[in-house]
Amino acid sequence: QVQLVESGGGLVQAGGSLRLSCAASGSILSLSAMAWYRQAPGKQREFVARITKGGSTNYADSVKGRFAISRDNGKNTVYLQMNSLKPEDTAVYYCNVLPTVQDYWGQGTQVTVSS
Repeated sequence: QVQLVESGGGLVQAGGSLRLSCAASGSILSLSAMAWYRQAPGKQREFVARITKGGSTNYADSVKGRFAISRDNGKNTVYLQMNSLKPEDTAVYYCNVLPTVQDYWGQGTQVTVSS
């Protein structure tokens, strides 16, 4: 049973930073491309960033230049460093493998950015 557990969210002022973590059970992380998604209240879940097994990265235009995704296969963990946060970044953030697996969605971690 694969589990992905997100952590690191919180309340931060606009312009601040947070680092999110996604801890994976087993060795699934080292075998997979991984991605971060987010869902704001009343909106659909949207793609934020992805990282391939080889370390190549892609970002949504809305976070490009502000967010950075990275992975530590030895720790079975994917990170999302979020800088220059904006109120519109407020959402619940989730991680998943790519392509996404429905059963792998976890509880997410809440990020709230105050203006």
